[in-house]
Amino acid sequence: MTTGSVAQRSDDTAASSKRSTIALYALTLGAFAIGMTEFIIMGLLPEVAVNLHVSIPMAGLLITGYALGEAIGAPFITIATHRLPRKALLLLLMIIFIAGNALAALAPNYTILMFARILAALTHGSFFGIGSVIASQLVPKEKRAGAIAIMFTGLTLANILGVPIGTFVGQAYGWRSTFWLITVIGLIAFVGIILLVPKVKSTTSSLGQELGVLRRPTVHVALLMTVFGFGGVFTAFTYIAPILVDITGFSASSVSYILVLFGVGITLGNIYGGKLADRALMPSLLGILLLLAVVLALFSWTDQYKIPALITVFILGVAAFGTVPGLQLHMLNMAKEAPTLASTLNIAAFNLGNAMGAYIGGVVIDAGFGGGLPAVPWVASLVTVIGILFTMWGARQQKQKSHA
Repeated sequence: MTTGSVAQRSDDTAASSKRSTIALYALTLGAFAIGMTEFIIMGLLPEVAVNLHVSIPMAGLLITGYALGEAIGAPFITIATHRLPRKALLLLLMIIFIAGNALAALAPNYTILMFARILAALTHGSFFGIGSVIASQLVPKEKRAGAIAIMFTGLTLANILGVPIGTFVGQAYGWRSTFWLITVIGLIAFVGIILLVPKVKSTTSSLGQELGVLRRPTVHVALLMTVFGFGGVFTAFTYIAPILVDITGFSASSVSYILVLFGVGITLGNIYGGKLADRALMPSLLGILLLLAVVLALFSWTDQYKIPALITVFILGVAAFGTVPGLQLHMLNMAKEAPTLASTLNIAAFNLGNAMGAYIGGVVIDAGFGGGLPAVPWVASLVTVIGILFTMWGARQQKQKSHA
């Protein structure tokens, strides 16, 4: 082989790597827009309630409606569009997302706004599920978790940048302007996906074969790893504001700034969690979940002191999203014949874990168990421990599969 041909091959590899990175950033922007839509209503509840003449609790149901649309849409859309090429499906999802947010900006009343929120939410789970599959196919096998992490960085940045900026815009120019802003971001992501994301291999299996893969015990365990492994995060995080105010002693106005610290943590955790998962998937996943369980348990003590509480919140963010790329990649490994449906269902499992965690934390508080609110962090730790047990089970299944 001549020196020239080696150099040419090196240049081709570098160019291919650059194209893959740019394509991942197009997916990241789409993830940013969708993440912003999910969380933005929390910062605009008063403005929406006043403008549409509904109560704050009624406006709060717009969050519930989105969650329900997200849970229902993920498996339904994936099954209904089973034979559609993945890039085409991703573009269809973005069209629905853009339409939903434009309708929200134009909504004349609460009912239309609720419908618009649900319409946009239908795309959430499928976008992240299909986006994970596409991201993993854009890079070499040993970099798949890192690629998934890059895409999910859009979701973490939505918390750090998108929600504060969107809240500011909505408060300054009216809540409808925020939804117009999200619509524009969605349009840019749509164009980016058209121009930058290549066509990737679509599934060749029948719908029956895909559904058959989901009957595997390994897939069931992978879903339970996600539900409980991540469920512990929201058992505590749902009630982070009352913990920081009522126990730690921070002012209510300080909580939003502390949540930015948490957001920085989840961004770092997402990136480095992906790198660790690419090196050693199951060992790193077990290690991060163990760190998460320990941090949650310690939070039941550090939440009594301001500086230790701040440090704990940051590390909690790192550990929480450090699990995401690994959990998603493990599901892809366990259901290679049905990656799109399995990946999408795993996104739904994350949301099920969020809902379950919030419910468990609420039960602890209402029942006064262990003192109520002070007991929430260590109960959250116990939920994560269950996730660790399922992960150990999953690691054993993977080991048996590799030796079969």
